[in-house]
Amino acid sequence: MIYLDHHATTPIDPCVVDAMLPWLQTQFGNPHSHTHALGRDAADACDSALAKIAIQLSSQPESIVVTSGATESNNLAIEGVARHPRQRRRHLITVATEHPSVLDPIARLGDEGFRVTVLPVRLQSDPDCGQVDLDLLRRTVDDDTALVSIMWANNEIGTIQPMAEISKIVHDAGALLHCDATQAVGRLPINLKEFDIDLLTASAHKFYGPKGIGLLAIGNQRRVRIRPLFVGGGQQHGLRSGTMNPAGVIGMAEAIERCQATMVADAARQQLLRERLWTKIQDAFSDVQINGPETAGGLFPEARLYNNLNFSFADVEGETMMAAASGLAVSSGSACSSTDPRPSHVLMAIGLSESRARRSLRFGLGRFTTDADIQDAVQLLIAARQRIFRTGG
Repeated sequence: MIYLDHHATTPIDPCVVDAMLPWLQTQFGNPHSHTHALGRDAADACDSALAKIAIQLSSQPESIVVTSGATESNNLAIEGVARHPRQRRRHLITVATEHPSVLDPIARLGDEGFRVTVLPVRLQSDPDCGQVDLDLLRRTVDDDTALVSIMWANNEIGTIQPMAEISKIVHDAGALLHCDATQAVGRLPINLKEFDIDLLTASAHKFYGPKGIGLLAIGNQRRVRIRPLFVGGGQQHGLRSGTMNPAGVIGMAEAIERCQATMVADAARQQLLRERLWTKIQDAFSDVQINGPETAGGLFPEARLYNNLNFSFADVEGETMMAAASGLAVSSGSACSSTDPRPSHVLMAIGLSESRARRSLRFGLGRFTTDADIQDAVQLLIAARQRIFRTGG
């Protein structure tokens, strides 16, 4: 299997496994049991891991809330701010290309009486395809806006939003900024203080850590009041009750440290492989069209994630190609929407027709992707297309 679906999940790094194993076997204490050494050791290990994570995000350890992943974190940030008893503002703003774990809770709050604005993004014809129009955001945010939720890097087309400019606009209006950074953490330099993000979410399995563990990082530039989703044990300052998972927290810390240490080298190599992949696909299929921003540019200033490629075929649906190329792991959109028969809402939001959206594939390269994987992937696509038309599929 050639795995090129790193936006859906990443393989866990072996060094992360090594860091986690003792806390799955011999060091099995409950970190909230302070009456014996096993529990205290687990608590100390969790505290140390949270301190490491905080350093990587330029945050504070006590501001990191451990969750089951980005979906829970997004829900906690959005519903937590909107439903807090002292929240008087009733306007929520987001963007049409957000993940369903942002769009759905905001839509639910809209059904309950909140005023909701879903901003469009720049279309495929624009060099900044997928980015929010800052002037439109400036005109939309007002003194009734409680929260603006904008994704740092898109999970389908890789568009990187200008978070520093967005942050200033939001805060000038007195609103809070939530950022779903699921695809950005571990791939881009993230600094909560520099970018002035109030609420940032991430999921460890997107940056070579374990599944089932994530975080909500809360900035300390202004007061953020959150009503918890879960109540019961009062853990994590009452913001997220439930027994913390020491192995998961330690694995997440190891994974994010590793990403930070190798970020520049990983980015340069993956971008080179991504460009090689796109060139070979264009040579093999003369009628393909890129979806999202153009790929040329530097590593981190680029408008698109360096490991992302999304394109459309002229004459075959992406789902059909994936079925025919059974040795290749890619996708046609978000993993969380893979059971949804509708075309990608992200591709539709940048102005693609339903037909073109259905003829699209998403590639996500990763730390362990090789040049041989790129060569083999293209050959699998060529063979799949030949098989489709030979059989009339």
